[in-house]
Amino acid sequence: MEMNWIAIGSISDIPRRGARCVATPGGKIAVFRTAEDQVFAIEDHCPHKGGPLSQGIVHGAAVTCPLHNWVISLETGKALGADEGAVRTIPVRIEGERLFIALEALASRAA
Repeated sequence: MEMNWIAIGSISDIPRRGARCVATPGGKIAVFRTAEDQVFAIEDHCPHKGGPLSQGIVHGAAVTCPLHNWVISLETGKALGADEGAVRTIPVRIEGERLFIALEALASRAA
């Protein structure tokens, strides 16, 4: 399937261990930057009660939801530990400083 890469700014727009939110037709996407400058994008709602993951605390390659402290893997989108559930991960591409996300992955959600 052909990916539709959308430019979403540069890596320096996102603080280390922080996130920014990108509104898309398929819903909000949280784009995270780890302390090691890895970039991940996942749906911006916790699978537990829909908490805003973009406002959570990033540690390693995971984020802790600000509502009920669920820990979500930024790599797989899955809840870690005893919790069950997952959010959709969005492909990210980095070209120099510029960040792109693939929106085709979201369109398939409705199918």
